[in-house]
Amino acid sequence: MPIVRNLGRAASQLLQSSGCGCGVSLVPVRGIGVSPRQVASDASFHSVTFSESDHPRVLITGGLGQLGVGLAKLLRKRFGKNNVILSDIRKPADNVFYSGPFIFADILDYKNLREIVVNNRITWLFHYSALLSAVGEANVPLARAVNITGLHNVLDIAAEHNLRLFVPSTIGAFGPTSPRDPTPDLCIQRPRTIYGVSKVHAELMGEYYHYRYGLDFRCLRYPGIISADSQPGGGTTDYAVKIFHDAIKTGKFKCYLRPDTRLPMMYIDDCLKATLEVMEAPAESLTMRTYNISAMSFTPEELAQEVQKYVPELQMTYSVDQVRQAIADSWPMNFDDSNARRDWGWKHDYDLPELVTTMFSYLGSDSRIAQAN
Repeated sequence: MPIVRNLGRAASQLLQSSGCGCGVSLVPVRGIGVSPRQVASDASFHSVTFSESDHPRVLITGGLGQLGVGLAKLLRKRFGKNNVILSDIRKPADNVFYSGPFIFADILDYKNLREIVVNNRITWLFHYSALLSAVGEANVPLARAVNITGLHNVLDIAAEHNLRLFVPSTIGAFGPTSPRDPTPDLCIQRPRTIYGVSKVHAELMGEYYHYRYGLDFRCLRYPGIISADSQPGGGTTDYAVKIFHDAIKTGKFKCYLRPDTRLPMMYIDDCLKATLEVMEAPAESLTMRTYNISAMSFTPEELAQEVQKYVPELQMTYSVDQVRQAIADSWPMNFDDSNARRDWGWKHDYDLPELVTTMFSYLGSDSRIAQAN
């Protein structure tokens, strides 16, 4: 695949400004048209002897984004701190760096990534490096390199070294011709963003590698994810995070989507729980390799009404961003996740009222909650 000129400079500028948490930098990479079974096996790696344990050895790529740090915390609690390696191309905050193993990993540097997997005896890989929807539309060549070329590197390495691989997908993997209310696991997918196209590509490539090479590929289509400990990162659903910050700081929020735009959403704790559950599920219980998961579905107007229970003075205005609105209008309004609930027992914990209470508690507005109560 040809590498676009000047991507390195664009990547540096965009990743520093977008906050998208895409753990990659851009360097020349190997050709992608090589089967994982054809990768040379005579490379020389430094090997270290460790005592074996029953716990997986985990690598998280793009780990400084919205989900990586929280996932690392959850997995370290379950499997032990030293069994979970967080990676990115950005410098982590001190609290992240000292909380457990952290290394530089560039998903576009195939050789370096392969060395990391071998030297650290990785058995599970969570691949979170990606440019999100709105950011991807602003720089399609960069999104194509990060979201597709990087995925190919990860797939080849995972197949070669018999890893269990998790790659998240998204509501953005559907398009305006998909059924929207509800959207089933299997239906027509014709997204109109490079982010969505790259995620459909990831779903199909992962499934192909599973059947062609026996790769243990697992994938969840995430709805919009809401968390208090990260800033909006360029996604279309990020209004549902920013409203809490603005409500506390200024009491005013300008929304870039129409008030009646309904989208599926999920609190981050539910998202991380589902991710761990599907990775731990017995392979024989999985009837598919990509599942929808859902928790709640709401509009900006409905969210604002719930927020106003805690910040009654909140002034909600709308200034529609036509690019993001067009993206949202092509996405599901509700997810059908009945297969996940049947196959591996998925069950969410947070609905909209619990979400809003939790967000305000986390962001330190206890006095507002006390006044509302």
